[in-house]
Formats: sequence, structure tokens, C-alpha cells
Amino acid sequence: MAHEIGVKLAEQLWGEKYQVIVATHLDKANHLHNHFVLNNVSMVDGKKYYRSERDYYKMQRESDALCREYGLSVIEKPAQGKTKHHAEVRAEQNGVPTYRNMIKADVDAAIRQSMTERQFWEALKKMGYHVKLGQDITLRAEGKDRGLKLKRNLGEDYSIEAIRRRILAQTRPERPIIPPEPPPKKARFKGTFHKARKVTGLRALYFYYLYRMGVLPKKREPSPKRVYFLFREDIRFIQNISREARLLAKHGIDTVEQLTAHKDGLAAQTAALYDARKHLRYQSRSIRDEDRLAAVKGEIAALSEQLKDLRREVRLCEDIDRRSTEMKNKLHRAREDEKSKEKGVREHEPRRGRR
Repeated sequence: MAHEIGVKLAEQLWGEKYQVIVATHLDKANHLHNHFVLNNVSMVDGKKYYRSERDYYKMQRESDALCREYGLSVIEKPAQGKTKHHAEVRAEQNGVPTYRNMIKADVDAAIRQSMTERQFWEALKKMGYHVKLGQDITLRAEGKDRGLKLKRNLGEDYSIEAIRRRILAQTRPERPIIPPEPPPKKARFKGTFHKARKVTGLRALYFYYLYRMGVLPKKREPSPKRVYFLFREDIRFIQNISREARLLAKHGIDTVEQLTAHKDGLAAQTAALYDARKHLRYQSRSIRDEDRLAAVKGEIAALSEQLKDLRREVRLCEDIDRRSTEMKNKLHRAREDEKSKEKGVREHEPRRGRR
């Protein structure tokens, strides 16, 4: 029935002008649904199909009509809003910070800290957001080129009217909790500081970036508070960034040339292990003794594990090459924003001395 409804829907939406495949499957319990693969060049007049917001509403209307025709339930008043990407949904399920839920958490915190609407706007500005008011509230975080509309992306509870009601419903503001400074730690060093080699290049970049993310030097989970927004976004990649930093530290890699040389060495090792495993697999075909065959299969399995580790390290090298450029751009953006803030503070400071 689900497939029949899907075919009818495809015929109504595209059947006269466009080729379409309807695929129906059940990927988990009670989630039977259709996928549409569309050739967006018309087989009638060669014109290209461009999907618009109106097409979404038409699809919804036709789908609901077919479901009613087959006696199935429909959502009578679907909530308006922007849908979430699958990766974002998975990230939220796993408790990983995302762009939307970080903004949502900051807005909720600003509401709890405010007794008036003006205090709410001031709280958001202190967090580093640029606020634009219209029919919807648009917040743009530091380092971001585009803003996020609250009602459209977070729902009705984040409209201007709903936020005002939530502020007025409070009896007292919540004061942000400032954790106490940890006691100083004592450490003993052997040798002299003059002999210590200064870390530079890629290692320095990664260590400084982890510091700006709030991860180093403290051995704790990264806290999103008081951290530049672009660095907060990367908290979800903290495990990957930490692995890449450990690889750089382990092999003393500071330059792109050293990274390329290390990657080439891994490629040579991988090729040698592939040849050795291929030889053993070819050899195992003619072995009749079970003990000898088991030993050869064990060697093949060991080689496969080594190859897996090498491939993982090659991917880390590729990620370092890509991520290091992104890190540099984000650090540059952060410095520019910090400079502009300092300049703005200086310009608004009262002048002292004689008039």
C-alpha cells in the first residue's frame, strides 16, 4: 500500500514530464516510507525542474489527500519550521554540540538571567551575538557570516512574544555560576629551560587551537562557556582533533613537508604489506596441512590489522592537511573580531584629563 501511494504521488507531481523512480523500504520498525529519485530534465520539453517552497507544500497537500483516500492518518496542523539534517539529529541524540543547540542553550540561559527584555538583549550581546529584530529574531554568532532565525529554526517557544512571556513569568533572575579558580599546582622540572625546544608549526597550531577550545591545559571535558563560537562548534570533533594532535606530537611533525613525507612513508609500508598479504593468500590456496593453513591465516589476519592501522593513520594525515587550514582561518577570524571589539571599547571609553 505504501508503495502504491508513493507511485500515485510521483505520477501526480512529476509523471507527465519527468522520469522518477519510487523506492519503498522499511529501515527500522514502523518506519515504512518512500524515496523518490528524479531525473530533473524533462523528457517532454527538456526543461529543468527546480524545486521551490511551493513544491514542498504541493507535495504535502497531495500526500495528505492520498493518505486520507487510503484511510491513513495525517498531521492536520504540521508545525512550521526548518527541518534538521540527518547528521544534526544524530549529533543531538548522542549529546554532541551542534550549531542550533548551542544557540538554543545560550538563548535559554539569557532568558533565565533576565527580568526585562532589555536585559535579555544585553545578555545575548555579552555572549558575542549580533541581534537583528524583525518578524523573527535573527542571531549571528561571532565568526559566522549568516544568522539563525530563532522561531523558524527552534520553534514557537522562541518567537519574540513567547520569549517575552517566558521572561515575565520569572520571579528572579538566575545568576551565572562562575566556578572557583583551581588551586595552583606545584611541579618539579629537571634540566634547564634554555634547552627546551620551542614547539612551532603544525604542533603549535593544534596545541593553541585546543587551548582556545578550552581543552588545554586542563584535563577535563571541554566547556562551551566563554569560548569563541567557531571553536565551540569544533567541540563535536574533539576526539578527531586530539588524535591528530597526538600523531603530530608522536612523530615530531611541524611542517606540511614533514607531514607529506610521513604520509608517503605510510603509503610505502601499506604497499609492502599489501604485497605480503597477497602472497600469503595465494600461498594458502595450495596448503593442505590444517595447522600450517591456520598459521598462515593468522599471519594474514595480523597483516590486515596492521593495514587497518596504517589506513587510519593516512586518513589522520589527510585530515590534518585539511583541518590545519580551517584552524588558521578560524584563528585569524577570532583575532580580527577581538581586535574590533577592543577598538570599539577604546572608542567608547570616556576621555580623561583636561577639557
